Amino acid sequence: MPEGDTVYRTARNLHTALAGEVLTSCDVRVPKYATVDLTGERIESVGSRGKHLLLRTETAVIHSHLKMEGTWHLYRPGSRWRRPAFEARIVLGTEPWQAVGFALGVLEVLPRDQEEDVVGYLGPDLLGPDWDAEEARRRIEAEPDRAIGLALLDQRNLAGVGNVYRNELCFLRGVLPTRPVAEVADLPRMIDLAKRTLEANKNRVERTLTGDTRRGKQDWVYGRTGQPCRRCGTRILGGTLGDPVQPGRGAMDREIYWCPRCQS
Repeated sequence: MPEGDTVYRTARNLHTALAGEVLTSCDVRVPKYATVDLTGERIESVGSRGKHLLLRTETAVIHSHLKMEGTWHLYRPGSRWRRPAFEARIVLGTEPWQAVGFALGVLEVLPRDQEEDVVGYLGPDLLGPDWDAEEARRRIEAEPDRAIGLALLDQRNLAGVGNVYRNELCFLRGVLPTRPVAEVADLPRMIDLAKRTLEANKNRVERTLTGDTRRGKQDWVYGRTGQPCRRCGTRILGGTLGDPVQPGRGAMDREIYWCPRCQS
């Protein structure tokens, strides 16, 4: 599941391959932007902001969000794609590389001066140069009655935490995802843990929160409903959590997992 660490790594790989190269082709397969052609423009940079990816040319920014299934691939010209062509939302060609965005949840091509219009609302980026732990804490604490599991997932508070991380962070700090922010002891330590875990995984292909990279061993509670807790043996419980007051803000009915003994 793409989260801040995945997007960071994707942006870094694209930047390494594409920055400084001139576009030899540009095929945007989204009706609104189907007539956009950036051929001849130089790619200046590729970066991430939380879970958003930003590819910048001389005049435009290509903004994408992977959502649940999206991914960017790099291919040598003429190489066979590893995903079906009908999933391609954008195909960018340079002399040495072809970059293809598959199944992207969001794809926009905007003037460079509109970049902040699409990502300016985000909180401090856990993997970015703007990271500010105190600002993240201030934003989370501004809604003391909100469930911590919702506050962590709200990208306006801190950018980069997805559903895997929010469940694992709550387990590691011994806190139920439904506990109100005001009742979470030592919130700065939870925020620091979020920073450290994303940093630890940003260069890994296989994300791990347990320290074990073997398949099926990477997570403490995420996706493990009915299985024994790796610490105490109690069966992991599962449910959903959403914002009842303002639906659609942060998260709506996303899966949560917890150990009834280790978390309270």
